[in-house]
Amino acid sequence: MVEHGHSNSIAPSRVVVLGASGFLGRDLVRRLETHGIPVLGLSSADADLTDTSSVKTMSGLVKPGDALVFASALTPDKGRDIRTMMRNMTMGEHVSALLDKSDFSHVVYISSDAVYADDVALAREDSRCEPSNYYGLMHVVRERMMQDTLAAQGTPLLILRPTLLYGPEDTHNSYGPNRYFRMAADDGKITLFGQGEEKRDHVYIEDVSRLITDVLKRKSAGTLNLASGTSVPFMEAANIVAGLVGPSVEIAGLPRQMPITHRHFDTTALVKAFPAFRFTPLADGLKATWETKNGD
Repeated sequence: MVEHGHSNSIAPSRVVVLGASGFLGRDLVRRLETHGIPVLGLSSADADLTDTSSVKTMSGLVKPGDALVFASALTPDKGRDIRTMMRNMTMGEHVSALLDKSDFSHVVYISSDAVYADDVALAREDSRCEPSNYYGLMHVVRERMMQDTLAAQGTPLLILRPTLLYGPEDTHNSYGPNRYFRMAADDGKITLFGQGEEKRDHVYIEDVSRLITDVLKRKSAGTLNLASGTSVPFMEAANIVAGLVGPSVEIAGLPRQMPITHRHFDTTALVKAFPAFRFTPLADGLKATWETKNGD
C-alpha cells in the first residue's frame, strides 16, 4: 500500500542522494538536476558510510527539510560473504544515526527484490521475505532499521524494491543484459546458464530514476516493487543484445547446475499509485543502452 503526501507533484526543496557515484545514484542525480530540483550527491569519497565519522560529516551537510534517497550498498559483485553483509548493515546503522540527528521531510530507501524467497514465483509487496543470500538478508534488516527509526519521528518512508536493472553505465557484472553486452563486445560470445530458460523482469535504469523522481514529488510512503510486470527468458534478452552488437555474436549454453526458476511481479500496487507511469520496453531500452555505449 502506497500513500501520497501530496495530491499533486511538488518538488522537494532539496534531495540528498547517498550513493551518488553508483549506477543508480548517478542517473538519479542527473534526472533531478534536469528537473531543476536542487540535489546534494554524496559518494563514499564524501562520507564513507562504513565509518562512524560519516554520521558527523553528513550531519554537517544536510539541512532541515531535505529529502533523502538512500541508494548506497555493496552489491553482490563486491562480495557475497558475511563480512560484506556486515559492512552493509553498518552503513544502515550509520544512516539510521543520521536520521536520528536530522530533520528530513521524506526518505526513500532503495532495497531489492532479493528480499523475497527464491520460490516466490509471483512477487507482491506482501510476499514473504525469506531471502536465500546475505545480500537479500541485509536489505531486510536495513528496511527494518529505516522503518523503526522513522516511525518514531513520523517521517514518511518509501521502500522501493527494484528487480534486475540494466543500462549503459552499469559497472557490475551481474548475470543479465549488462554482462551480455560485455561478453558480446569482448568475446563475440554470450554464455547462458542452461538455455537461458529462466524468466525475469528487466528494468531500464532511466525508468528507475523517473519513478523515484515521481515518488519524491508526491512524497510517497509505503512499500513498492519496481518492476515492469513483463518477465522474459534470459535467452530473449541475449538474442536482442546479440542482434545489436553484430551478426557474428554466438550464444552458447552451459550445463545447467540449478533448477529452472521464474520470477514474475504483480504490479497492481505500482499501477494504482502511479497510473500514468510507463516502462521502457526491453528491446527499446537495450537499443538505447547499446547506442549510448557506442556514442550514437
